[in-house]
Amino acid sequence: MDYKIANIRVSLPDACTGEHFTRALRPFLTLDTGPADLALEIVPRLPDEAGYRELYRFDFTDADADCRFGRDDAGYLLEIAPRDGSAPARFRSGYEAVRGGAASDFTLHHNPALLRFGLWTLYNIAAVRRGAVAIHSSVIRYGGKGVLFLGESGTGKSTHTRLWREHIPGAELLNDDSPIISAGGDTAPQVWGSPWSGKTPCYRNENLPIAAIVRLSQAPHNRIRRLRPIEAIGALLPSAPPAFSHDERLQDDVCALLSRVIESVPVYHLECLPDADAARLSCQTIFGE
Repeated sequence: MDYKIANIRVSLPDACTGEHFTRALRPFLTLDTGPADLALEIVPRLPDEAGYRELYRFDFTDADADCRFGRDDAGYLLEIAPRDGSAPARFRSGYEAVRGGAASDFTLHHNPALLRFGLWTLYNIAAVRRGAVAIHSSVIRYGGKGVLFLGESGTGKSTHTRLWREHIPGAELLNDDSPIISAGGDTAPQVWGSPWSGKTPCYRNENLPIAAIVRLSQAPHNRIRRLRPIEAIGALLPSAPPAFSHDERLQDDVCALLSRVIESVPVYHLECLPDADAARLSCQTIFGE
């Protein structure tokens, strides 16, 4: 089956996605024909790693697993190893154009969360070369535009967007965890819905011009200020795929994309309480209402 996610065409084997992820992907199904930007092949075994260099180790709490991300002579490799001792799932992407260049030994015996995260990683490797990347954030659709709210886990992104929906008429959720941003050509930077939305099942195949990006932090007051460009890059980078910061070429692509975004999109820092006044303050600052 073929899917279009932020104009990136993804081709997946029909039987590999599982019931939950199939529902998330369904809005992105496309009947258009054309070559895939990311074509995933399921294989019994991935080739041995020649010249492998580990770049990053991290926890994957959704599946109680350990991950390692690295590169070898053929491309990038993500391994997700469940801590219960079951077989790891591995995902490979080539360095160059990914047409047919992605493979995994994932099976239906694996936890489906491994496929969702593995595909998210492969997708971002393909997308960032084409001027798009996932940004960990919660996104409001308002007035025909999108506003991204960023912050570390637990800072209240979902709470803040819920306050917008409750207290600002017309505000709706586009994505609650991993929307895609893009910037390229003569088109203004866009934010796109995706099949990855954390614990909130919000899978909208829509795109909007970005009105603003807001980094949140908890505070005993509500205060907002616009960030200078160097501050804006620093505010956005932590919300890009973390593993990419450990590879020069991926990080260069991310930085180039974010630089294009902040050329025309204002970035703010909002110190806030979890209250309606914080939502109103950010809305008034961004939209002048």
